[in-house]
Formats: sequence, structure tokens, C-alpha cells
Amino acid sequence: MAKVISAQEAARLIKDNQTVAILGSGGGVCEPTLLLQKLGERYVKEKTPKHLTIYHANGIGDKDSIGTDCLAHEGLVRRDIGGHWAMAPKMANLALEEKIEAYNFPQGVLSQMYQAVAAHKPGVITKTGLHTFIDPRLEGGKMNQSAKEDLVQVIELGGEEWLWYPAISFDVGMVRGTTADCHGNITYEEEAAVLDGVSLAQAAHNSGGIVIAQVKYLSEESANPKDVVIPGIYVDYIVVDENQKQTCDRVYDPALAGNVRTPFDTVPSLEMGPRKLVARRAARELKKGAIINLGVGMPDGVASVAREEGYLDTLHFTVEQGIIGGMPMGGIIFGVSHNPEAMVDQTLQFNFYDGGGLDVCFLGMAQADGSGNVNSSKTGRMLSGCGGAINISQNAKKVVFCGTFTAKGLKVEVKDGRLSILQEGQIHKLVKLVDQITFSGKYAQSVHQPVLYVTERAVFELRDGKMMLTEIAPGMDLEKDILAHMDFMPEISPDLKEMDRDIFEP
Repeated sequence: MAKVISAQEAARLIKDNQTVAILGSGGGVCEPTLLLQKLGERYVKEKTPKHLTIYHANGIGDKDSIGTDCLAHEGLVRRDIGGHWAMAPKMANLALEEKIEAYNFPQGVLSQMYQAVAAHKPGVITKTGLHTFIDPRLEGGKMNQSAKEDLVQVIELGGEEWLWYPAISFDVGMVRGTTADCHGNITYEEEAAVLDGVSLAQAAHNSGGIVIAQVKYLSEESANPKDVVIPGIYVDYIVVDENQKQTCDRVYDPALAGNVRTPFDTVPSLEMGPRKLVARRAARELKKGAIINLGVGMPDGVASVAREEGYLDTLHFTVEQGIIGGMPMGGIIFGVSHNPEAMVDQTLQFNFYDGGGLDVCFLGMAQADGSGNVNSSKTGRMLSGCGGAINISQNAKKVVFCGTFTAKGLKVEVKDGRLSILQEGQIHKLVKLVDQITFSGKYAQSVHQPVLYVTERAVFELRDGKMMLTEIAPGMDLEKDILAHMDFMPEISPDLKEMDRDIFEP
């Protein structure tokens, strides 16, 4: 197998000023960790390659030491174009310190870019991002002052506004799989997702670049052709990492790879508290047979509630990383599922989402304002990025935002079917103007999209371009517990009602 080289040799193939596309998702999923580590180590020793542009559709890392944080050395990276940043705090810190050019675009758009580049199309033309911080009339996806070049444009087609993300050329593509066969074909038998590896490899190859694949095993035999995810004709070099882990927190879990099915009752239930209350109320928006997306953080509790209450198998949960069915996992390995039914290319999943395939989505909410705008991408010095939220929220038939009413220090008590606030959070989340518009209330109204905002003590709806309070938790005082902790005065429904009391029962 002449394509097999060491990780150190692979790192030496990357030159100054090149553009490198990197596969992977948070928690080490499909991440070519060894390649990233050796590239970072080479720079530390030799101060080359320098001034790279890195491109990744997903957030890559574990919030600690792997992922793009392996490359977080001043001078190595000039520009980072990513779909999400929260998994790589060291790289995010370089952005905040203006030591790199930082861009954040929707995860789906970045995935779709690979297909566009592979086919030599002009880029991605979509409505995704209109009226959000991606729109060049607002911020153009620029996450710091060093990001000066405009990488997205507003155009008009058929009398309608669209965003055009011009095509990007790739010099290097880094992908990962489980096994490389004797022809260099890559299979994914232990992987917990497929992601967009085949599109990435095609894009780098057709840009005239090279493709480096990291795998755990080599096989002297040909793989079953139906099992091949990345054909060997796209792959130039193969690096073997015998210690490659499925995720950052486990070597291999066959239930995440879809190779066995294990009981859902092995997944712990949520403890009673704000997160469970939000998840219980949000879950009231579920309908049998619904096709659903759950966002990272607070929304993933919806799946736990569905399992605990016995109707998980009546729903179709999906994750933007290409997972269909099963129970989405939360925390650091968000993006994979326990007992998935199918794994498709991430790009295809976003095509489905963009076309309105989702019945309902549940997304996180760092801030919301009186116009119904939501920020989940950047607050103060917290640089998270939008991930798949913009694709998902702009195109789902219904959107449910999930979050606590206040943040930092909130403590509650649930007793006798009533809610009490023991300690109020220090930070208001319902603000006059969000720091960054990840979700546009204006756009939602223009397409007549139903939008709910669920907290542990109150529920709001977007009506006529304004946030309207429609439900309040039992035990809460409207003035003292709700309005006093908001920076704007919401519309109050003439039919204001109490949230269902059984949400607050054991």
C-alpha cells in the first residue's frame, strides 16, 4: 500500500499559506486527531507551515486538547472559517485576541460548499443566513475585527434576495475513517457518524489538492463496495493511528456506530430542575411521527423526557451530523445517537433540512429580545458560533427555543406542583437587543413560521413581530418573577394561562 505514510510525513506535505479542509465533529467524532496533533507539533518545532486557512463545517475538539486547538499556535493559522467554535476554546481565544481572522458560517452551507467546489460551481446560493449576523448588511459572518474580507454577498434572483457564498479552493483535505482496504477505499464500521467526508475529499481532489485519510486499521482485502464511504480514487495518502478512538470519551461503543442495539434505559433520566422543566414543556410540542431536530445543550433534554415518559419510539429524532433515529446523545459528544437507524452524509441531511423536511426543531437560547431575535452564537467573550442552527431554524416548520429564564446561579425548587425561585440568576437572557442575531424574528414572520420560547417559568410566542407572554408557571408572580427580570416589556396575551401543573410533578 504505497499510499501509507506516517503522520509526521503527512504533516510535512502541508505548505505555508495553504487552505486545509478538516473533517470532524465535536467530541472527536470522525476527527483526524493524530494528523492535527502532528501538524501542530511540526509548527512548534519548525515554525512551518504558517499562515494557513483552515475550513471546517463542524466544531472540532473536546473543549480541552484535541481538534483545531491542536493548531492554536500564533502564526500557524491566518484564517479560520468554521461552522462552530465552542469545542476549541484555545482557537476561539486567538480569535478574541485578534491573532487570527475568524469567520463563522452556517454548518450546512459549509458542508454544501464541498459539493459546490467538487462540481466547479460558483459556490452556494441559499436563503440561509438572511437577516442574521451572516448577512453582509449586518456582520457578514465576521467574528472579530481582523476578519475584513467579505466572503458572502446578497444577490437577487427571480425578484428575491439570496445569499451567495463564493466557492473556495482547497489545497489539502483531511478525512478519517475506520479501515483502509488494499485499494485505499475507506470504510466507517466503527464511526459514530458519516459527516461530509466524501464531499470534502471530492472538493480537495477536484481543486487540485491532496487528500489525507486517517484510519485505525489496514486491510489486505477489498472492502465490500457498499461499505465504502470514501473511494480510494479520492485519497492520496493514508495515515494509521492504532489508538484512534471513536469519540473523545470512549474507544468504541457499538451502539453509537449502529452495530448493535442496547436498551435505552441505560441512558440516565434528568434530575428535577430547570433543565427538566424546560424539556418537559418543550416536549408538549411533539407529535407522533414527527421528524425532529434537537440542538446542543438544553434541547437535548427533550429526548431524555421522551424516553422517560415512554414515547421515544413514536418519534423520529435527527441530528444535523447525518444521524436519523435513535436517541441523540448530549454533552461533549453531541452529534451522535444511541441506536441510530440510519447515518447519511451530513450534506444530504442539510439538503433535507433546507427543503423544509423538519416538522419541528428544538434549539438553545442564550439571549432573546422583544422582536423575537435569538442569539446562540456570541455573547460577550463567549464565541460559540451558529453550528447548524441557522439552517435548521430558518427552514423547520416550527421552532421551539429552550433555555432558562436567567443564567449564572439560578436555583429553583419544585414542590407540590409549584415552582419557587430560591436564587435568581445573575444574567438576564431576555434583553433589549441580542448581542448577535443567530435567529431573525423578522425573517420568521415573513415566512409565517410558528416560534415558541420555553423557559422553566414562562412561555412566549412570536406574534406580529413581537414576543408575547402566553404561559406562566404555577407559583410564579408575573411582576416579581417574570417582568422584573426582563429588559423589555413583552406583549401579554389576553389569554395568559398557567403552564400545565403535571410538568412540575415528580
